[in-house]
Amino acid sequence: MDVVREMTAVAAVLGLLGLALWALKRRGLTLPSALRRGGGRKLECVERVALGPQHALHLVRLGERGLLLSSSPSGCALIETFPWRETGAEAEAAR
Repeated sequence: MDVVREMTAVAAVLGLLGLALWALKRRGLTLPSALRRGGGRKLECVERVALGPQHALHLVRLGERGLLLSSSPSGCALIETFPWRETGAEAEAAR
């Protein structure tokens, strides 16, 4: 009987913690979102193009640099780096 009571208490505490985390996330009070708002985004996934079911190209902005990455089941590889202003994306975003 004591084991059942202890397991019930543990399940109740974990359920309450999960409910509290869900409520905090819903209100935007969790730590990662607070850090993202405060410091600005340094890393941004601009676009993803699927080449097949398990292969894709990713255009990523890292500060003022652009990165072209490929992803596959065997891992990720850096294809090219370039200054972000060469993409012309800033001119398109201003329109």
